[in-house]
Amino acid sequence: MEKLRRAVSEIAYSRDRSKLSSLHRSLLPLLSLASSVYGLALSLRHHLYRSRLFSKRRLPVPVISVGNLTWGGNGKTPMVEFIAALLADSGISPLILTRGYAGGDEARMLQRHLLGKPAKVGVGANRAVTAAAFIEKYGYRDLRNRGCLKGGSTDHKMGEKAESNDQICFDHCSEEIGAAILDDGMQHWQLLRDLDIVMVNGLCPWGNHQLLPLGPLREPLTALGRANIAVIHNADLVSEQTLASIESAIREFNKSIKVLFTKMAPSYFFEVVNMNSIIPLEAVSNNVVLCVSAIGSADAFVKSVEKEIDMIKKQLEDLESKFSSRPTVIVTEKDYDRDPEILKHLSPYKALALSARLQFIPHKGCSGICFKNLLEELLQVKLTGVPYI
Repeated sequence: MEKLRRAVSEIAYSRDRSKLSSLHRSLLPLLSLASSVYGLALSLRHHLYRSRLFSKRRLPVPVISVGNLTWGGNGKTPMVEFIAALLADSGISPLILTRGYAGGDEARMLQRHLLGKPAKVGVGANRAVTAAAFIEKYGYRDLRNRGCLKGGSTDHKMGEKAESNDQICFDHCSEEIGAAILDDGMQHWQLLRDLDIVMVNGLCPWGNHQLLPLGPLREPLTALGRANIAVIHNADLVSEQTLASIESAIREFNKSIKVLFTKMAPSYFFEVVNMNSIIPLEAVSNNVVLCVSAIGSADAFVKSVEKEIDMIKKQLEDLESKFSSRPTVIVTEKDYDRDPEILKHLSPYKALALSARLQFIPHKGCSGICFKNLLEELLQVKLTGVPYI
């Protein structure tokens, strides 16, 4: 099954079918048929929502959707964390709604990174039901009707006018939910949203431009027309020419869309045997390291590590012999969350997980401040938090 999954992935991101192996080419007719069926089902679903035969629900708080058009590596979850931290640091209690793929590794990482902040993480396939349960438990307040929530300051009293405008300011963060963030929400049409953010992987934005499973597209590129903001992720790893080409492709479907650029900035390491440890990045300078990662393929990561733990140890032994120094294993934090217990079997070799944060890249005079301003416009509040901008 894993070989088949890998073959499908290679086909999806191949731009020249003539270079595919005979095995890969033999799969094309079946994948093409399945892709056509998927496209028809997608069109039918769109029609049912447009004709209101399928209903959409409106939450009593602003809803921000973060999604993508292709699978894996688009930076959705880091963007969700960024928004949640920005809202929480501004005194707004956000509710993150996630499906909990891969055994909930993304939810665990979000909960850990947002620990101590007034952010809640709701896990469930039916995001509307999950949201309703949290709202019933904690209550809500729609800041669009009640004005501005000012966080991190005791200089403002409830009911006092803000100096810059006529919005009302509140000085204490409440447990009441003030906004909802849909993780992987672009294809979740059951909930109405106030802002649609689409994440695009700058390293490989559209693959072979085909729908699943022949290609990586979950929807046709025309879906970009629904988005308010496009964020080109991994922008630090591609050329300016590539970024310009991707931005141009996006604007073909949405001329008024705001286009921003982000990257992942490494923060620190922690030991897989002690996730509370914080190890500075420079600690591995001049060390021999072996990197292991399978982001975007949770089952593949867990199964491959289970099967290949001995092979990894053999590689580590070879590296130790070659460099006369015990190497360190480095995994991504997301891969660590998929099964931290398996990684502990790498002992006696030290295994570190790399924690990273999303950062905006200044481009054409626009940066994270522009993004914050867009959220302020949506929520009609003044956001005082400035995480990672």
